[in-house]
Amino acid sequence: MNSMSSAAKTVIAENKAKRKLAPGPKRKALGDQLVPMSRDPIEFLLKIAREHPDIATFKLGPQRTFLLSKPEYIEDVLVANDWNYVKGRGLQRARKVLGKGLLTSEGNFHRRQRRLSQPAFHKQRIAAYGAVMAEYAARARDGWKEGETRDIAQEMMQLTLAIVAKTLFDADVQGEAQQIGKALTEVLELFATFSSPLTAFTDKLPTARNRRVKRGKQRLDETIYRIIAEHRAAGEDRGDLLSMLLFAQDAEEGSGGMSDEQLRDEVMTLFLAGHETTANALAWTWYLLSQNPEVEVKMHAEIDKVLGGKLPTFEDVPRLNYTERVFTEAMRLYPPVWLMGRRSVSASKIGGYYVPAKSIVLLSQFVTHTMSAIIWILRNSIPIAGCRKREQAGPSTLTFPSAAARACV
Repeated sequence: MNSMSSAAKTVIAENKAKRKLAPGPKRKALGDQLVPMSRDPIEFLLKIAREHPDIATFKLGPQRTFLLSKPEYIEDVLVANDWNYVKGRGLQRARKVLGKGLLTSEGNFHRRQRRLSQPAFHKQRIAAYGAVMAEYAARARDGWKEGETRDIAQEMMQLTLAIVAKTLFDADVQGEAQQIGKALTEVLELFATFSSPLTAFTDKLPTARNRRVKRGKQRLDETIYRIIAEHRAAGEDRGDLLSMLLFAQDAEEGSGGMSDEQLRDEVMTLFLAGHETTANALAWTWYLLSQNPEVEVKMHAEIDKVLGGKLPTFEDVPRLNYTERVFTEAMRLYPPVWLMGRRSVSASKIGGYYVPAKSIVLLSQFVTHTMSAIIWILRNSIPIAGCRKREQAGPSTLTFPSAAARACV
């Protein structure tokens, strides 16, 4: 009996070792981690990462949650074992507005939509979009006067809205800009709050915010479906993204093109992503330049030397090396999308720690960049002196790998 009891204890100990969870803050009450996460998620996650810099686990209400800050662990989730980690609660929630676009779809459907969308991002098309961007940026610049004080975040939102409308639809939305801008602001309220385990319930309540989100979505849907109908009726390639998506055919599977609903979902995704995130990236870049005047001087010197007073073209980009580094570093320090989540399909291990099935795994670009020693060095020498060398060094030196199945189109 004693020997059997000893063997049983050994098995139990081994099972416990196999199911060892990562370290993390101890919960004293049911909501003592959910409440601070909802109120100030950045500070909450930074605090956890400072105490547990590689991996941490905690509970948001009843939900087992992990925070990964070590680049190798992030690569494990996004690349090596991406099949076991599906969209988290936040992106599932985003489907209410984005539908099944490239950002929110998964599996075979995502692969099909990505395949159909790729021609819209071929080099020749990108060059044409670049010309539009340069023209609209110059127009906005010419409207400013020396000595004025402007809200740069708002200015960038207006600029990217105009550019996205032109490149997506070949449309000048100046007459509708105020209404569309308001609708976009209302829709983006959905993404302004952390997606907690209670979100599925609170999003259904007849709150003022939920009504605004619904109203904004309806307004954008009306505009997008109207433009889709106009493009179908015209039956011609107008050089915009929608035209490419409209005429795209799935030759590989022979399943034809996209329906109006699929077009709407892809356009809505590109509309929101190309508008707000780009505006945020630009605004933070201008802020960082204002805090680092010596970098601003060097960047302007390169621009003047390369462009010689003309507007930039797609072909000029490779020669604007210093400028590229400035924007890259700005996005590392203040990433437009600062948090993403995945849900584990089956039980697995990360860094030797047990991750139960249906766990939420949080990956924060901002937290990882803040905690990484590599990025700390970079933050003290803007812009990145060895940006290209570091990017060529391999996935182990990157914070968020770009070789995942969900890489850019």
